[in-house]
Amino acid sequence: MLKTAEKHVTKEDADFAMLKNVIKDKLGFNCEYYKDSHFKRRIDVRLRASGSNNYGDYVKLLKENDGERAVLMDTLTVNVTNFFRNTEVYDIVEKEVLPAVIKSKGSSPLKSIKIWSAGCSIGVEAYSIAMLLDHILGVNLKRYNISITGTDIDKASLQQAQQGVYSDIEMKDVGPTFLKKYFVQQGNQYHVIDSLKKMTHFKSHDMISGPKIKGFDIIFCRNVTIYFEKELQEKLYMDFYEGLNENGFFVMGKTETLLGPSKDRFRPFNAKERIYCK
Repeated sequence: MLKTAEKHVTKEDADFAMLKNVIKDKLGFNCEYYKDSHFKRRIDVRLRASGSNNYGDYVKLLKENDGERAVLMDTLTVNVTNFFRNTEVYDIVEKEVLPAVIKSKGSSPLKSIKIWSAGCSIGVEAYSIAMLLDHILGVNLKRYNISITGTDIDKASLQQAQQGVYSDIEMKDVGPTFLKKYFVQQGNQYHVIDSLKKMTHFKSHDMISGPKIKGFDIIFCRNVTIYFEKELQEKLYMDFYEGLNENGFFVMGKTETLLGPSKDRFRPFNAKERIYCK
């Protein structure tokens, strides 16, 4: 009985390793950076839905079925998100972080503010930041060259971000004033106004293996690294540190924690809300 159990576990492990290789080859999605526990939960959703009995069966399905590959990519990259998610974080960003960045630009005639929303999903974080900047600066907005960059590896999410069209689900934390000012409602859809779109742009970028990008006043990376292995988290936090301008801000997820060398480099700005300063 013991030997049979050992063989079964060994085959399952081998099939799981094969599955990760197929996903990397067919989808361009590198599973090795993710915690196995998180990854298996997402995979198991598709095993049940597709009627596959085990990882080996699912490997065969993925190799033969383009449709299943597309559905799996959605399953692996989907994130539940909405405008102003965790409103207490945005309160600090609005009242303290953005004013500090604006003040740091001084009286220079050419003022530039660069912000990165890393792992931006469908773009709600980038547009939330754009709304706050427009609200704070008001008539002074034209004095600033504002660039909010949203990056992700999921093409479908980036497409929605570029379109700027959302449903009631994403709008639940948008107050009536902002709803009226920054959106045009058409039926049960909400379209981001063009002036916000001019502040934001979205592009495909792999924060893990893609080129390093720098020169930002604020980097938001929330509820993304929690799925990664500890060593990768340490590397990414240092990448973000290097990507910030002096006295720039890093905003992470409420359940995430700085690890490795970054702990000594960043200083807490609001530790409760996971906001740090370079």
